[in-house]
Amino acid sequence: MVTICIGKVDQAKGQKIQLDANELVSNDEFALPEKNAFGNSFRDYEADNGRKDIVEQHYKSSHINQTYDFVKQMREEYMKLDKAEMGIWECCELLNEVVDDSDPDLDEPQIQHLLQSAEAIRKDYPNEDWLHLTALIHDLGKILVLPKFGGLPQWAVVGDTFPVGCAFDESNVHHKYFKENPDFNNPKYNTRNGVYIEGCGLDNVLMSWGHDDYMYMVAKENGTTLPSAGLFIVRHHSFYPLHKYGAYSQFMNEEDKENFKWLKVFNKYDLYSKSKVLVDVEKVKPYYESLIAKYFPAKLKW
Repeated sequence: MVTICIGKVDQAKGQKIQLDANELVSNDEFALPEKNAFGNSFRDYEADNGRKDIVEQHYKSSHINQTYDFVKQMREEYMKLDKAEMGIWECCELLNEVVDDSDPDLDEPQIQHLLQSAEAIRKDYPNEDWLHLTALIHDLGKILVLPKFGGLPQWAVVGDTFPVGCAFDESNVHHKYFKENPDFNNPKYNTRNGVYIEGCGLDNVLMSWGHDDYMYMVAKENGTTLPSAGLFIVRHHSFYPLHKYGAYSQFMNEEDKENFKWLKVFNKYDLYSKSKVLVDVEKVKPYYESLIAKYFPAKLKW
């Protein structure tokens, strides 16, 4: 068991799907729970549940080490996609070896989180199969902690994401640790817009390196036919400064703003579906295998 302590997204090739989150009607059957599996509020980083110190140490390491140059180095290395060849479900099964300790809300293997999210969305939005599959794959990049995929340190895989190359917004959790990041006092990177221009599009913004950007890269480079909104969700589902506070929104273009509506739909299922009630993996596996075959090749390069 490995415990981890813790754009303009290009239009996908192939099938075109017309999406409008404003017009989507849900059954609204998913009730938002008030407490997580530990009896605390969701995303409560101050709760004394035995995980607080671990999570804070994770963010300290992340905020000190996630620099503009580090992210460029990681993207160049992992763009090679030379770590493995395997299918999506095979990757899902690898997550049986991963428990995300950056998450204050759940300590179950990650495959359960993926299926809990996907099944909750499937219940409320039965006709949006691309969204079911997006939920299934959104955290697959956490395989980066495994030796075969580089065995990256915990801070380079999980946790909230944020742009690099511009000032670190104070809405980032444990913001105080950014003061030890080399970019913090670099005049090239420490202004509001940094190396970017307003409205440039989030696809042109480097995000802190981790499982989000890696899985986005894998899906895109292997020719997935998921719609643009699905890829946007994969890349930005951990971008909580934007989700919760609207931070860094000056970089969004019109496509980002449309896709963000879908990310907000997805977000409540990603966060609030975490439960100690486990999904029967073998029961739901055939359905998700059919979606994988629809939107992905049988084997992908990782």
